[in-house]
Order: sequence, then C-alpha cells, then structure tokens
Amino acid sequence: MASGFAAAHAVDIATADDLLAAGDLGPCELVGGMLVMMSPAGFEHGVITQRIAAFLHAYVAAKRLGVVTAAETGFLLARSPDTVRAADVAFVAQQRLPRGRTVGFFEGAPDLAVEVLSPSELRDNASRARATDKVAGWLAAGCIEVWSVDPGSRTVTVHTASRGSAVFGEADSFVSTAVTGLAVTLAELFPPTS
Repeated sequence: MASGFAAAHAVDIATADDLLAAGDLGPCELVGGMLVMMSPAGFEHGVITQRIAAFLHAYVAAKRLGVVTAAETGFLLARSPDTVRAADVAFVAQQRLPRGRTVGFFEGAPDLAVEVLSPSELRDNASRARATDKVAGWLAAGCIEVWSVDPGSRTVTVHTASRGSAVFGEADSFVSTAVTGLAVTLAELFPPTS
C-alpha cells in the first residue's frame, strides 16, 4: 500500500519539506530531488543493525559523546535539489547537536554513518554501484567515517575522506576516527554463528 501511495505522489515530492509533510511513505530517500523507494530490510540485516546500534549507543551514552540514531532517520545533505539520506545506524557528536527538539530532518551529515549491505547490493552491479555512490555521498556531505557492513563475509569496510578505505575481517579490530576513543572488535558486531 505504501509503495502505491508513493508512486502516485512521487511528482509531488521534490524537496525535503515535501518529504517530511508526506508522512509515512515507507522506506525511502530523496536523492537529488527524486524519491527513491527501498525494500524493507531482511531479518539478518535487522539483527546486525540492532547489534551495531546497541554497541554504539552503550559507548556513546556512557561517554556522553552525542547521540546514536536508528534506521530511517533522515539527514538533509543538500538543497536545490534536495537530498535526504538515511543510514542504518548513525552517530552525531554532542557539539553538533542542535539545541532543543529537532522535529524534522537533521541538517547535515552524521559524523558516522553505518550501512549494512543487503544481498542485492552484493550480487547486483547496479545495486552495488548505488551503495558505492551512497558512501561517496555521505563523505562528500561531511561524514567523517562510513562503515559498509557485509553480513555474508562478516567484514566491515571503513571509509574516510582522509585515509581512503580499509577492510576488516571478523577477527580484526580498529579504532574509529568519528567516535572519540571507540575501539571496535568486529566479532562484537556480528551475531554468533551456530
């Protein structure tokens, strides 16, 4: 039902304000003024996303470093044409948080964006290209660090504008450049195998 509604009203949604006013269209983003619908995430994707969000939230809350947002949270990355993106998990540093309530989209990129890759993004060239473009878009908009999480290979590719990309396997660990002092052991991010 939501996708039919979105398709019928896509011409009416060209700006971040239009998107916010439209209400619940289902999973979507606004990219260069064009509405892009997305399929709901699979179960494994949801489990890994929740593990990462819980891991980040526990650390960030204990250190009072900022906030961690869940999937579907919109970040307004550009105007004219408007781009509103949503990461699976994101972190915004305390000093960048607006005062008071933020009812609409956060203006700007998060400090950290986490993208858990879907099976189609791993096997389909067009979907893989869109995922690569999204990472580049996060970094171009000012994101310090982007994690591309591959559930199949149980790896995380850490992208930064300053240092390029590095791939870490399940037995590896790394220190985040976006979240002060955060040491990540990849085994903590993935559910145990049977």
